[in-house]
Amino acid sequence: MTFREQFMAGMIEFDEIFDYTEDWNFSDEICTLREYLGLTEEEEDIWVSQSDDALEAFMTREKSEAEKE
Repeated sequence: MTFREQFMAGMIEFDEIFDYTEDWNFSDEICTLREYLGLTEEEEDIWVSQSDDALEAFMTREKSEAEKE
C-alpha cells in the first residue's frame, strides 16, 4: 500500500510521509516520488507550491470527507 492509501485508511499518521520520502530517496525505484507516495497531482502541487502543513490539512479534509460517504 502507498503512503496515501495507508493515511486515508487511518493506518498511519501524516508524519510518516517523511519516512516514505527517505525510503524513496535511497531506493532503486524508477517511479516519481508522487507515484511512490500515491499522491494525486493536486496533492503534489499543494505540497510543492505551499508546504507540508498545507498538504496535511488538504489530505485530512479529504480523509474526513471520504469517511462521511
